[in-house]
Amino acid sequence: MPGLLPDLDVVRKDFPILSRTLAGGRPLVYLDSANTSQKPQVVIDAMVDHLERHNANIARAMHQLGAEATEAFESARDAVAAFVGAPSREEVVFTKNATEALNLVSHTLAWAEGPRAVGPGDEIVITEMEHHSNIVPWQLLAERKGATLRWFGLTDDGLLDLSGIDDLITERTKVVSLTWVSNMLGTINPVAEIARRAHEVGALVVVDASQAAPQLPVDVVASGADVLVFTGHKVVGPTGIGVLWGRREVLDQLPVFLGGGEMIATVTMAKSTYAPVPHKFEAGTPPIVEAVGLGAAVAYLSHLGMENVRRHEQALTAYALEGLATVPGLTVLGPREADQRGGAIAFEMEGVHPHDVATVLDTRGIAVRAGHHCAKPAHARFGVQASTRMSSYLYTTPAEIDALVEGLEYTRDYFRLG
Repeated sequence: MPGLLPDLDVVRKDFPILSRTLAGGRPLVYLDSANTSQKPQVVIDAMVDHLERHNANIARAMHQLGAEATEAFESARDAVAAFVGAPSREEVVFTKNATEALNLVSHTLAWAEGPRAVGPGDEIVITEMEHHSNIVPWQLLAERKGATLRWFGLTDDGLLDLSGIDDLITERTKVVSLTWVSNMLGTINPVAEIARRAHEVGALVVVDASQAAPQLPVDVVASGADVLVFTGHKVVGPTGIGVLWGRREVLDQLPVFLGGGEMIATVTMAKSTYAPVPHKFEAGTPPIVEAVGLGAAVAYLSHLGMENVRRHEQALTAYALEGLATVPGLTVLGPREADQRGGAIAFEMEGVHPHDVATVLDTRGIAVRAGHHCAKPAHARFGVQASTRMSSYLYTTPAEIDALVEGLEYTRDYFRLG
């Protein structure tokens, strides 16, 4: 199939979990990568090697292990900066996950003074397709500061409705926060276009790239974002670590988030002063081995080439959309064109609850997700409470898509819908 990674069989061998079998001797068909990606051996080995040979706290211990651990941690920051095209490594802040990164921004804006302060009469703009982690923090900020929350609606085909952008983003807008790629609809949003409009009125642009970073080439400068976040476990890295990239000017304007060790310059009983970015936002012992794993993960993706990963995902998404269209009673949510979307495809099967679909598929070794995918407003927009979601990634094969389609046909027969 044109577009697939040329060494797909070799790539799959990099991921040890893909060779396991499940109950009944069925091979694993993993189609839940939008939830969490699998990990290549190089990431596992990097983390094990660090724990076995270099484990120590960073930036504190004055011994050889401490120096090695610090170098490994900061090398991971370099790798992430290169992966997203950051102008400076100091603009990369490590967090627990993307959710913490978004909360860091919303909380510090609540405490900010000067041009970044948010107050009564100000407006915050998000979209109807956001993950809850990019809705709730902004609701809290609006409630606490007396600001107004507004949002882009969705068209019937799952795209952002940009027809009223000039009325939605105005001189009252202080923040525009949106997902680059929807985790439920799969929609790829025109973040640079929206960022240009936001900057015309002086608004801060926050981009949730949790679904974009795994499958699209990311250039933070070209994106137009002032702040961009993503999480490690979706980019073939470990859980427990996320990334907040921010323009240096913006990060310098935001007050500190968590107080404690490492984020300080000096501490007296009367007053404390704070370290420059990124350490200003990295209080306490950070996720050290997780950072090492993330560094290995983005290096792995960079070696494959994100343009190649994107082509692979697009080819598989087109193939999956074609296959799903053959299943009677199945309705795909979101854009029908592969070039408008990422690798996550949510769908409904008439007459079967999404949880039942996922359960039957699981008996055949096929792992998908069912539920609201932390995107209740997007589901409500299309009149459904939940959906089943398949999501491919760089290690997914056409044969696995075939297995899904066959599994869905089996599900129809199981519930005697045929």
